[in-house]
Amino acid sequence: MRQIITKFTDNDLYTFTCQYYVLKKYPHAEVGYTFFDRNKTKYPKGFGELLKEQMEGLRNVVLTDEETAFMLQNLTYLPQWYITFLKGYRFNPDELTIEQDEDGYLHVSATGKWWSTIMWEMPVLSTIAELSHILNGDADKYDAALERKRAHDKAVEIFDNGLVLGDMGTRRRFSFEHQRMVLEEMTKVYNGKKWSGVFTGTSNVWFAKEFRLKCLGTMSHQIISFEETISGPLECNYAVMKKFNDVYDGQNLIFLYDCFGEKAFFSNASRSMLMLYRGLRIDSGIEEDQTEKIIAKYQSYGINPAEKQIIYSNGLNIKRAIEIHKFVNGRVKDSYGVGTFLTCDVTGVQPSNIVMKLTKARYNNEREWVNCVKLSCDKGKTLGDETKCKYLLSLFGVETPSKVDVATNQATKETIENTPTKFENFASSIANSLKIVSTSLKGALK
Repeated sequence: MRQIITKFTDNDLYTFTCQYYVLKKYPHAEVGYTFFDRNKTKYPKGFGELLKEQMEGLRNVVLTDEETAFMLQNLTYLPQWYITFLKGYRFNPDELTIEQDEDGYLHVSATGKWWSTIMWEMPVLSTIAELSHILNGDADKYDAALERKRAHDKAVEIFDNGLVLGDMGTRRRFSFEHQRMVLEEMTKVYNGKKWSGVFTGTSNVWFAKEFRLKCLGTMSHQIISFEETISGPLECNYAVMKKFNDVYDGQNLIFLYDCFGEKAFFSNASRSMLMLYRGLRIDSGIEEDQTEKIIAKYQSYGINPAEKQIIYSNGLNIKRAIEIHKFVNGRVKDSYGVGTFLTCDVTGVQPSNIVMKLTKARYNNEREWVNCVKLSCDKGKTLGDETKCKYLLSLFGVETPSKVDVATNQATKETIENTPTKFENFASSIANSLKIVSTSLKGALK
């Protein structure tokens, strides 16, 4: 079978911005990632072996001179030494564990140095998504003319309704070529006339280069999830805001605040950080509710919300984005990152619902492993070690979901069970918070 990922920068920008952050702040850290399939897909026999072949093929995918020139010219907040580092980077499939059980379920994990394993998330996910569409026959039924017309009509609807919107759909796309077609059509429509809306670009670095678009992305949940093991659940958001600014010196500052839910963020959001950061990204929860809470927080600090940006990116379609835009009504600078609805809304096709998340970490190879989790503002997105998730949810006064996304497959068992302790190690994380916070936990969370 042909190699699916053939471009080094066929990846989301946040992969690179987070990798640079890791190199600067945690160069010795080691982590483990785990693949989660929320659709509980039973993949066809032999899928796991094909995925292994695809990942082996990435050994030969390197940063080209053309890609280097684009990054140096357009991603100026990333220094030249880092781009030089990328030219020497090589994917190491030995960091991956890929298995498929007798029932067809897929189990994938990545373990190793954080600066190295951070590169696997997007290639693993986009390859699984495209490979599944090939093997289940979706690719054979694909009507190119119909899908181009649908992409054209979506672009017209987006820009005609005044949306400020970009593509964030690499990980679950139908295929590389479909994403290319969608971005080509959106670019053509946007450049064809003056619209009330704005095409902000794409998170995919390769396609930003190909279509001369702005490249979108700042950070992902993983850096907050990791920081919780260092600074504790109460201080991790503030710590990342400060450290991320240390690295980027006032540039590229949009904060993804929902990793441990809204209460963890709003109870400890400082005036200085909210003034410094250009805005926030809403990736879970009810957008109207989250918007009101963000506006109220800004106003409580004497910050004009109309000067701040909110990026909405929680599984949106165009209709929902228009609803939010009307609700906002100019009170903040609203913009939208749309993923699957742009890159895998294909006639007769069920999109993948897959993620690859940080599930364990340690500061260096002399430390014990600690479990990493993600709570978010959606019960359905709570993910990681069940004991730790439930404890944190109770700590923040959040109703515990009936189901926590805990991997029970073999690859994840290896990720979790190789961690020397679970809740016992988590206690050290809480201890860090208690040392930092001068008041009681109850008082801090009021």
